[in-house]
Amino acid sequence: MATHDVIVIGASSGGIDALRTVAHGLPPVLPAAVFVVLHVPPHRSSALPRILTRAGPLPAHEAVDGESIASSRIYVARPDHHLLLGSGHVRVVKGPMENRYSPSIDALFRSAAHAYGPRTIAVVLTGLLDDGAGGVIAVKRRGGLVVVQDPRDADYPDMPHAALDAVSPDHLVPAIEIPGLLARLAETVAPPESDFPVPIDLEVEDSIAQGAESNPDVLDDLGLRSPFSCPDCGGVLWELAENGRVRYRCHVGHAFSELRLFHLQEDTLQESLWAAVKTLRENARLARQIVASARHRGQSRTVAHFEKRAREDEEHASRLQRLVEAAGVDAGTNVRPPAATPANDEPR
Repeated sequence: MATHDVIVIGASSGGIDALRTVAHGLPPVLPAAVFVVLHVPPHRSSALPRILTRAGPLPAHEAVDGESIASSRIYVARPDHHLLLGSGHVRVVKGPMENRYSPSIDALFRSAAHAYGPRTIAVVLTGLLDDGAGGVIAVKRRGGLVVVQDPRDADYPDMPHAALDAVSPDHLVPAIEIPGLLARLAETVAPPESDFPVPIDLEVEDSIAQGAESNPDVLDDLGLRSPFSCPDCGGVLWELAENGRVRYRCHVGHAFSELRLFHLQEDTLQESLWAAVKTLRENARLARQIVASARHRGQSRTVAHFEKRAREDEEHASRLQRLVEAAGVDAGTNVRPPAATPANDEPR
């Protein structure tokens, strides 16, 4: 009989310490394979395999596309690539990002649920926002087990809280108790896979992550077209609902949780508002340059008109900046609030 021999782990902010704790406590012979996604910046090599190998008895390495799965090993996601599971092998693919993450925890969990069903144990560790929440729903739908780090024990409790909001976990424990728990669960018998057939939406979404083309007609069968556009490609977003949680996916394959989409829309709003303040300040400055030139040429009507425009633009900029700051909207990472232009800042 099949056991719980596929362990998938997701972590984000604060995750290195939590993963080191888990790796340290695992036994040298584990009747399961372990697969790890940690959110890391793209285009950088990851030191995580070396860290986990030093932390505990199991060897860890960066997963290679197509390699066979073996027990007592830790497979680590490659930066800027999804780590996915097939039947008996690993997939490392450059698929569409989910929640602006690649690798994505949801994508790993979903692929494990699809390929291994009740044999899967999904573990959610510390992290910001809610990557992993959609994935644990998929694991539970296929009869797998869910382990969540106690939010009180997590450096960043957002991801554990989101997982708890999504499903009722089988175990809620601090990180130090997770390795012993996994060792015990790996030896328990899993329910028959036939009791948990693969839902069509899980099959479709996993195939998209694996590289299949997304079909708008199929997405119409899975959800409703929303009024929102994809922050990554501008395409239509389909609204998908699971366990009362709403997610979004575009026809290209980009996927977002409701929370992640809100934050991305907020980022766009921040940049637009500060860009408007910046443009108004620049217009005021340009108007004053025109005033100086017109005054030199004796064009009094032009001077009066552009002095009025400079004052209005400066007033609008100041009013908009006060409104933005009062609403608690900080400047985006690429756009900073511009300094006000002094009224007497004439070009020399």
